[in-house]
Amino acid sequence: MVAAGREHAMTRAFFTPRAEGWEKRFPDDEPRYRAAVALLRLVPGQVVLDVGCGTGRALPLLREAVGPRGTVLGTDLTPAMLREATRLGRGRSAVLAVADCAGLPLGDGALHGVFAAGVLHHLPDPHAGLRELARVCAPGARLALFHPVGRAVLAARHGRVLGPDDLLAEPNLRPALTRAGWRLTRYEDEKHRFVALATRTGN
Repeated sequence: MVAAGREHAMTRAFFTPRAEGWEKRFPDDEPRYRAAVALLRLVPGQVVLDVGCGTGRALPLLREAVGPRGTVLGTDLTPAMLREATRLGRGRSAVLAVADCAGLPLGDGALHGVFAAGVLHHLPDPHAGLRELARVCAPGARLALFHPVGRAVLAARHGRVLGPDDLLAEPNLRPALTRAGWRLTRYEDEKHRFVALATRTGN
């Protein structure tokens, strides 16, 4: 718990001063977000979560997918990011809440889909996060792990070198998803997009 609290504090310390104007750093990402949201194959009336939603770039796209009768939720650990999402009008598309991915305020099997952009590497325990996302999803629900650039590009951006222990590498991610209650159905790691699509297993 102490380690998690330290990690959360570091995440908030990083994102809080960057929240305002965050999207100006990545102005051309919207088409990639739209394509990734489409992979969830949501239908009107469903319930979907954007976990670690940040400034809410995907929220209007998720709203389009589930329609006015559906429910869109957006959670983030950093209040400043949610304030920026509200300032940008994304609160009209979703219910926003500060929440930890490891303990979501949702019942078992409540969701039909989860969109997660650049989330796993910020979690103190990514495996616990995947299990929690499985808990709140109904069997057959889809999870889209997404980033608008590939792993190598992202690592270079942060001055890192990809190693064999990277959780998002397919040989590591597939068994991690399986243990958490997911089945990996699609994996793409290209220069301009990373997406791993998984389906919630169970009855």
